[in-house]
Amino acid sequence: MAETMKGLVRSARCGEFSIANVGQEVTVMGWVQKQRNKGGIIFVDMRDRSGLLQVIFEEADCGSENFAKAEKLRSEFVVAVTGVIEKRSGAVNENLATGEIEVRAKSIRILSESETPPFPIEADSKTKEELRLKYRYLDLRRPDLQSNIILRSKIVSAMRSFMANEGFLEIETPILCKSTPEGARDYLVPSRVHPGTFYALPQSPQIFKQLLMCSGYDRYFQIARCFRDEDLRADRQPEFTQADMELSFVDVEDVIEVNERLIQHICKEAIGLDVALPIPRITWQDAMDRYGSDKPDTRFGMELTDVTDAVKGCGFSVFTSAIENGGSVRGINAKGQAEMPRKKIDALVEFAKGYGAKGLAYLAVLPDGTYKSSFAKFMTEDELKALVEAMGGENGDLLLFAADKNKIVYSVLGALRIEVAKQMDIIDNDKFNFVWVTEFPLLEYSEDEDRYVAVHHPFTMPMEEDWQYIDSDPGRVRAKAYDIVLNGVELGGGSVRIHQNDIQEKMFEVIGLTKEEANDKFGFLLSAFKYGVPPHAGLAYGVDRFVMLLVKADSIREVIAFPKVKDASCLMTDAPNVVEQSQLDELSIAIAMAEKEEEE
Repeated sequence: MAETMKGLVRSARCGEFSIANVGQEVTVMGWVQKQRNKGGIIFVDMRDRSGLLQVIFEEADCGSENFAKAEKLRSEFVVAVTGVIEKRSGAVNENLATGEIEVRAKSIRILSESETPPFPIEADSKTKEELRLKYRYLDLRRPDLQSNIILRSKIVSAMRSFMANEGFLEIETPILCKSTPEGARDYLVPSRVHPGTFYALPQSPQIFKQLLMCSGYDRYFQIARCFRDEDLRADRQPEFTQADMELSFVDVEDVIEVNERLIQHICKEAIGLDVALPIPRITWQDAMDRYGSDKPDTRFGMELTDVTDAVKGCGFSVFTSAIENGGSVRGINAKGQAEMPRKKIDALVEFAKGYGAKGLAYLAVLPDGTYKSSFAKFMTEDELKALVEAMGGENGDLLLFAADKNKIVYSVLGALRIEVAKQMDIIDNDKFNFVWVTEFPLLEYSEDEDRYVAVHHPFTMPMEEDWQYIDSDPGRVRAKAYDIVLNGVELGGGSVRIHQNDIQEKMFEVIGLTKEEANDKFGFLLSAFKYGVPPHAGLAYGVDRFVMLLVKADSIREVIAFPKVKDASCLMTDAPNVVEQSQLDELSIAIAMAEKEEEE
């Protein structure tokens, strides 16, 4: 039966005691990690979020009643122990912060008993994630997961203190908003007061923070909850946390400067990492040409090489037809991998097809200087030699090529570069390589929609020198947009915003929005722009991703207290779930379920 803690006051957390506390009488509270009964003496490892502390029970010190209680302790019992801190009589546990000390118990109260947990509460759990997420309140007791959550709190605190010191005001923006498209599907919330109408949960505070700039608040900051109804992956959740900011009377350099110092501050405070400033920069075009990605992982080389000129006019039709159709031929050099088994090469071909490639051409420069290739028979010896030279190939290298439209070539080789590097084990996981990617395209042509669409959002300012091409060649116009990337993952992105009415109207026109449509979707913002809007810019970080990378977790689920799984459901609470018909009636909602086709 559970006992009360009346009259007891916890002296400190388990992991906060040290050799300096020897001789002190203390009261500690926490969970039983392990009980070891050695007959006349019982050892109990107590645990809370701060760590472990060893407690010893001997009947001569604690009395028969307390010793009997200690005998019945099991894993996850919650207890309060009063005793005296002593130097360990046995060997020091150097792997434990409290490894030099122990508590000699005088009394114990069992505050709560526990059933046998469905899995061990231990670091580096081998338990299947589905089971852990079903019992997330137990999973969260694991020391490695607690460490992640604690570090997340520390990072958010560091963000807040830095932003306050830089003159940013923390202002909350609405959760119930008007549905305005920002690329992904909105989560919709029905209105009871206005039947048949819906709020949308915010995908970001984008419009509201721009309105705050119109309102004269100069520097805004928010730890914002955001929602997107999109397919999940390891670094994506339907609800996520964003560190969001906006600044007035600034340009690109101003935003980058303050954010470099923010990144430096966070990394130092969180994990003791010294980030050298300035952070390297690379233009979007350069990133695509060198890494095949606008989220380049710069921890290793194996950069893309454009060999279009080297194979122009060769006898291999896959290369020449790609060039004739306005595409390119590019490759990567997997150093020392010439003797990769054919089975592994075939697997790389299939991998490439998953990114839109029709196939993957390869040329192995064997140790003796001879070639093994999927296309050597279509090219002369001189053409092959020129190709190897263009790739910087040496004896023992494996050269992999993609030939298609640039967009596909980038996609294929960008992903292949990462995959091959993983197989070669050449990525240094102890490195933290930050890089700014700048000068993104303002627009890209959507084949599906047969129109230009905004690469970021329709409020992004174009680069002044490119605006002249907005009618003749919209795809040529670069944006004042910038992303911060860490180890191949986009941490955050932002841009200078449009603040001139004529540019904003033209932007809507180019992406196919009529004045009426633009006014219907963004009328309140456009109205605000009539009353004096300052030049402004901003940036937002994915807090979950930032923490995930700093703790070297494989998934953001490891740094979120209560995450969803891939189908956006919560295994612990069973959300989403059906609701009572009376609730639907009150909201004037009728559910029409799609009929499943009967199997023949």
